[in-house]
Formats: sequence, C-alpha cells, structure tokens
Amino acid sequence: MENNTENTAQSWTEIAITVDTKDIDTAGDIANMVVPYGIYIEDYSDLENEVMEIAHIDLIEESLLEADRTKGIIHVYVNPHENPLEAVSFIKERLDAENISYDIKIADCAEEDWVNNWKQYFHPMPVGERLLIRPTWEDEYDPQGRIVLHIEPGLAFGTGSHPTTKLCLETLEKYVDENSTLLDVGCGSGILSIAGLLLGAKTAFGVDIDSLAVKTAQQNALENGFDESRFTVVQGNLSDKVDGTYNVVVANIVADIIMELNKDVGRFLTDDGVYITGGIIESREDEVLMSFAQNGFQVIERFEEKGWLVFVLKKA
Repeated sequence: MENNTENTAQSWTEIAITVDTKDIDTAGDIANMVVPYGIYIEDYSDLENEVMEIAHIDLIEESLLEADRTKGIIHVYVNPHENPLEAVSFIKERLDAENISYDIKIADCAEEDWVNNWKQYFHPMPVGERLLIRPTWEDEYDPQGRIVLHIEPGLAFGTGSHPTTKLCLETLEKYVDENSTLLDVGCGSGILSIAGLLLGAKTAFGVDIDSLAVKTAQQNALENGFDESRFTVVQGNLSDKVDGTYNVVVANIVADIIMELNKDVGRFLTDDGVYITGGIIESREDEVLMSFAQNGFQVIERFEEKGWLVFVLKKA
C-alpha cells in the first residue's frame, strides 16, 4: 500500500476507483495524471506477506482479512481549485482506452455544487509569453497585450492549469508558426489545438477517444473563431482516424498511451517536424525515453514542472 496524499480539507472531493489488482499500477498512473499532489491506493492482494516483511507478525486486523483481495481501490482527492467532473471524465476515458473494468464512487456532493465551487477558482491566467487563458464565464479581464484563448472545459480534460497542459502550451509557443500544421492526439477540451491556431498555425486536427471531449473541443474552437476550415476534430483511438503528415504533433496523455502512440506516430510527422509529448510522470521517464529511442525519436528538449515532464522530439 502507498499513501502519499496531502492532508485533505473538508471541501475536497473524494473519488474512489475500484479495479482488479492486476490493473492497479496502470489505473494509478492514470489517476495520478489528474491529481499530481498524490493518491492513496488500497491493495490487499499480498497482505500477509507484506505484514510479515514489515512487522514480522501474523496478527492482522479482522476487517483487513475480510477485504476483497482481487480488487484494489485508488482514492483520488480533488481540491476545490480544480474541476472534479473533469477528473472523473478523464479517468473513465483513459480506463476505457486501456480496457480496464472499474467502478467509480464519488463522495456525496451535488454536481452543481462541484461546478460552481470550482468555477470560482478558475480565473484568467497568463501562460508563457503570449497567451492568456480565459474561462468563458469571466467577463472582467485585462488581456495585457496577450492573445486570449477562451475556454469552457466542461467535462473534458484541459483547463491550462494542470502542469503538463501548461508546459505543452509554453512549448507550442516556441515551435508553432504560420507554416505549422498541428496534430493533437488526445485533444480533450481542444486547448492545445486552439492555442496552436491562435499562435498562427494554418490548421489543427484533433482526435480524442471520448465523444464528449470531441463536442467540447468543437464548441471551444468556435468560441475562438475557428470553424472546420481551420480545426477538425474526430472521435478515435490514438491515430486510427489520422492520415496525412503534420509538422507539429502534440500528445498530452499518459505514459503508457504515449509509448503505444510512439510505435505509429512517425508516419504522421514530417521529416523535419517536432513531436511534443506531455502527461509523463517523472517516475516513468526511463521507460518512456527507451520507447522514444526504440521508435526512432531523439529528444531535443525536456521540460519539467511539479514532477511532470514534457519532451520535444525529432526523428533521429
């Protein structure tokens, strides 16, 4: 068992995800993507051996002995500064993509209370040198000479506040210009695609496994003045609905899915293009780097914030 959560205040929302013990590591990585400040995992599959190793005794509390050994429970705590609905939607979408069966329970709290509590903390936010992320319900804001990206994340992942999204936005600023064509794999709310277009890209193509994310991304693109002539978004799994080549490919997902994408993504990247990957927890860095090398990619830049990594790659 591991316990690395911070003290949780009353106003936090608890999400409990029950999965088969064989899936606990992958599900834990997915949960950790939405809550970088820690998760708590209950896994009693090897209870007797663990207790003997630690305490050298065989006295175990009766309630623990009665716990289901075939299941593990991941406890996720979402603070009021973030959107619990976004977290639940993201976790469900990624577990479905991994074919992991699950049960999700949420601490007793009305949905509308979540939404309203969270919205009061999401204010216009400068990112990088040129962008200002503005939630659509905020009318009082000063662009400060920045390009304004209007966003209503709904239930789709991507407000710009998560360290990995922020790093990807800052990285796009460095690599996107008026000659860019952008492919956004796992586009969520569409925030990276829209940022790319606002930064001058000619076109963006987004793909997400979740139909709700596709709808949200389309609405957000229109909110920012981009119709289908500039931004196309489709429902699909990784690159199965993608064709053509792009000179900027961005994928802000989780380590396991990035490693799966690495096998195929080179087909869609121009020879001089850049491949930007986010959503990678520091503890997975070595295996992700090995996957890049095995699939013909060379790291040209590495960025880090709060234990999250973003890489910029080129074809080796």
